[in-house]
Amino acid sequence: MKLNDLRQQLSGKSVEERLETIVNLFPGKTIFTTSFGIEDQVITQIIFTNNLPIKVATLDTGRLFSETYEVFSQTIIRYNKTIDVYFPDYQAVETMVSQKGPLSFYKSVENRKECCTIRKVVPLNRALTNMECWISGIRASQSDNRSNMSHLEYDDDKKLFKFHPLFDWSYEDVKKYIKENYIPYNSLHDKGYLSIGCEPCTRAIKPGEDFRAGRWWWENEGPKECGCHRK
Repeated sequence: MKLNDLRQQLSGKSVEERLETIVNLFPGKTIFTTSFGIEDQVITQIIFTNNLPIKVATLDTGRLFSETYEVFSQTIIRYNKTIDVYFPDYQAVETMVSQKGPLSFYKSVENRKECCTIRKVVPLNRALTNMECWISGIRASQSDNRSNMSHLEYDDDKKLFKFHPLFDWSYEDVKKYIKENYIPYNSLHDKGYLSIGCEPCTRAIKPGEDFRAGRWWWENEGPKECGCHRK
């Protein structure tokens, strides 16, 4: 399938219609990965309430906020659906922590990327095995790096299409949808945590700061990404 042809098929459709189109184009080969952030909760609600045959998965890094586990639990109770969990390889984690300590990611960008790779990227690659389309909650306004992306892309490294259903939504659009549909969401969002990852690597942002300024805030240069969405 050609990327431009697929983009044309999705043009002018609602989020629900786009997801249905994706399912028909990639039957049994579509996965949505959620971190239980507010954008992901919108997509989860649409998938589950419409009974779309999309695999829903999450990465448990072992360093998540208790509030994230709480919204995970609430989501399962609310929709009575399965969310597949992928953990990092315990031997890789044991080796890294034994050799460098539990807070090695604060010491250098290389150490941080190593931790992200072990805890997130490798488990993600396992989740994406045999998939042809990967759905995520990326929005254009989340960062300058993401504004240069598109709602539908092709990942040459992973050999699959990437679809971002809420790419053109604003943060206000997301909050409005959450409120109107009574969707459970992470309470940290109400405390200034707009982008939520691992607990040691996430802080609330200050007024006027970039959406992802609270991620790896001690790093002064480069895009605020873990490697999952980098080509």
